[in-house]
Amino acid sequence: MSPVPPTSAVKTVVITGATAGIGLESALQIAADGHRLVLVGRNPEKLERAAEEVRAAGASSVDTVVADYESLDSVRSAAKEIRSRCPRIDVLVNNAGTVYASRTLTGDGHEATFQVNHLAGFLFTEELKDVLIESAPSRIVITASTGHYSGTMDFDDLGFGKGYQIMRAYSRSKLANVLYARSLAAALEGTGVTVNSLHPGAVATDIWSGAPWFARPVLAVAKRWMRSPADGGATITYLAIDPVVEGQTGGYYDDNQRKEPSELAQDDAVGARLREVSAEMVGLQ
Repeated sequence: MSPVPPTSAVKTVVITGATAGIGLESALQIAADGHRLVLVGRNPEKLERAAEEVRAAGASSVDTVVADYESLDSVRSAAKEIRSRCPRIDVLVNNAGTVYASRTLTGDGHEATFQVNHLAGFLFTEELKDVLIESAPSRIVITASTGHYSGTMDFDDLGFGKGYQIMRAYSRSKLANVLYARSLAAALEGTGVTVNSLHPGAVATDIWSGAPWFARPVLAVAKRWMRSPADGGATITYLAIDPVVEGQTGGYYDDNQRKEPSELAQDDAVGARLREVSAEMVGLQ
């Protein structure tokens, strides 16, 4: 990956899933350019350790906000806290994500992979959207995956009440990421807010710690050929602050290149329906 050129103005960058993996690595890269970071994660102790690293990397300032994406109330509280601390937001990076080996319901009653990987980030973005519009030009970056190519979208059974499998659930949530990014980009056209999604590459992180026991030996071997978290984080950093992509919106990126997402991910009617259903699921008007 080529380094991101330095930028002149200090930006306020909010990153979820910022305590480890590609989220932390991107925060470190952005901090090295002197920007202000707001790190969002569910573990206060890990957040403080991450904040120390990000400060040392050169951030102009660092804030931490606790948010547990298995709780929509926690997401709402985190968004409210950020609104009180940040009169402007230049970049919002929705990076938090996980997988569940078996079908799990959150306290909100939603399948956990879909809630953590899509619904919570959707709610977080919608709660902060007006601040981003007021701060324009601004950017929204959503970490998706090449796994979206095999994703399906069954609005009658989004939570896999029947036929749950770890990769089917993960791929659906990542398809939702790409659909939401594309649909939101169209809705925000002309506001100065850009929205893009990305595949960070096959990265050796802890996201697959929830994989079933029989898959773990395979994953352990596969990690030898995976990208480092720093390389995966660089794609986030590229879309977050690189001037090359200023004004570019509605794209899906892989290795800093805009790529064609799946045919289903480009279905505008499905994208609009997903936003409508997601709003109902999280209790937005």
